[in-house]
Amino acid sequence: MQKTNLKNKKLLPSKAARHKLFGSIEPGPRTKPMEKEQMVDLQNSKQDFLFEIDTVGIANVKHPIRIPSQMAPEIQTTIGTFSFGSSITQDSKGTNMSRFTQQLDQYHQEGFAVDISTLKKFTRELAVRLKQTDAEIEVAFPWFFERKGPSSGLSGMNHADAYMKVSYHEDTGHDLEVGLTATITTLCPCSKEISEYSAHNQRGNVSINVKLTDDFDENATDWKLALLEAAESNASARVHPVLKRPDEKMVTEQAYENPRFVEDVVRLVAADLYEYEFVESFSVSCRNEESIHLHDAVAKLSYDKNQEHV
Repeated sequence: MQKTNLKNKKLLPSKAARHKLFGSIEPGPRTKPMEKEQMVDLQNSKQDFLFEIDTVGIANVKHPIRIPSQMAPEIQTTIGTFSFGSSITQDSKGTNMSRFTQQLDQYHQEGFAVDISTLKKFTRELAVRLKQTDAEIEVAFPWFFERKGPSSGLSGMNHADAYMKVSYHEDTGHDLEVGLTATITTLCPCSKEISEYSAHNQRGNVSINVKLTDDFDENATDWKLALLEAAESNASARVHPVLKRPDEKMVTEQAYENPRFVEDVVRLVAADLYEYEFVESFSVSCRNEESIHLHDAVAKLSYDKNQEHV
């Protein structure tokens, strides 16, 4: 190893001198209060501020969480990306942003398992902490699940992107929204129909958003698993982390036997969601990364069961 030539070593000024060189200055006089009780609280000032605000809060808060699952692994630690908010009245200047993260840390210290009952409790307590009539929390996270090869039985980990949103108002209670984006395989029906042999296929992403009924029982139904099944069972084939040759033969033949346009996928997924009694309304979209085009193919639909009774 080559040694440093000490004869050519730079003689640097002290760290304090370097900071001064790059613009640091000495602290000035301190005239404002140092104690919290003596500080001016602008956010809590009251007067006519022109408009109410629907939602104010913080977003893109990343934090470790625990996710319960009815598929292995049944308890998993992952990273959640949070948003928190509440409304404020016309006579309120603002909200206290630190109270959102203060409550998040409190739940973390107690072991934050992200499920619907916990998020309901979180929003009720958050509204009280903020001295508001409402509060909401939204969290997005990767959800992992074990998937075995259909022939070999060799397993690996797949994942889907999931999210939960729980809104609370002291007069109306809670609204529950959940969603999932799953990856699927689709095989083009048109390509299969016109070709002498083979057919092009592609990777697709199915995104499902649903509003849950008030009486949804998360102990009886894992909503993540239910939405995953709605997406994957209506595809041409499922995506697998581990495939040996017998597995690959089964998956590709299954895809050939179940061709799907994006239009087919969203309609079939919608039919399953419609039959789920715990789903009040839903939207579903499919985006295929076309293998013989530079563009993607997309389809979307939404449905509200409540409109049937109007």
